[in-house]
Amino acid sequence: MFDEALRTSDRLTTYRQICARVAREHDLIACFMTKPFMKMSANGCHHNLSLWRGGDDRPNPLGQAPLPGSPEVFTYRRGGENTFLDPASPGHWMPPLQGRHAVGGVIAHLPALTAIGASTVNSYRRLMDRGLWAPVYADWGFQNRTCGIRISAPGRVEYRSVDSMVNPYLMAGALLRAMDDGIRRKLDPGEPEERNIYEAMEAGKQVTRLPRNLGEALDALAGDEVVKSALPGDLYRVFMEYKRDEWDQFNATVSNWDVERYLDCLP
Repeated sequence: MFDEALRTSDRLTTYRQICARVAREHDLIACFMTKPFMKMSANGCHHNLSLWRGGDDRPNPLGQAPLPGSPEVFTYRRGGENTFLDPASPGHWMPPLQGRHAVGGVIAHLPALTAIGASTVNSYRRLMDRGLWAPVYADWGFQNRTCGIRISAPGRVEYRSVDSMVNPYLMAGALLRAMDDGIRRKLDPGEPEERNIYEAMEAGKQVTRLPRNLGEALDALAGDEVVKSALPGDLYRVFMEYKRDEWDQFNATVSNWDVERYLDCLP
């Protein structure tokens, strides 16, 4: 169930550990690699977001009394006001002004956010496989899977440029920073795109493309002070050291693709 950011990240992490353990008990591998196979759907981890004001923490017993284990496991935030929901809009689909500003902040910082949400070399195999609705353009729309951001339901926005290898704590912090920046600076995301984004671009629309590889994404992160602020202290330095090293190691490795492409090439 949906909840505030920290508890949701805890639960995703716990789920992964349980899933991997159960798979091992059945002599299987629970694969969280982003793109194990081309021309097949990847392992995404789309984040559905809304911004709430108020509410309180309540246990959800799920039919179990007394609750086993720690009560915090069954505690969720309930009540309050969803500031992404505008009762006056047709079907409640269009976010109110604050919600649109939050979307504007995410769009403005999408290239740097991609380094957090698509944090491995393999992540960009997913983003390059365009025939499977890869979210590679910084735009938004209603139920539009060709955009990096879509309004997936009234009162909720879906951030799509994130995959199964994501660190949910870093992603949640970075998204909160980006949305906060959009609200503070009143960033306008523009009109929601109703067309297929590729058709819109053929018609002349100018849209920012997300980084094509991990190296480009890390460069975008290095130049974005807002998203960097979600990695305080030594966290940004350590993250960049590990990820730059991963990118360098990939570039220093001869792959099967190299051998198949060039082994018997006569220039």
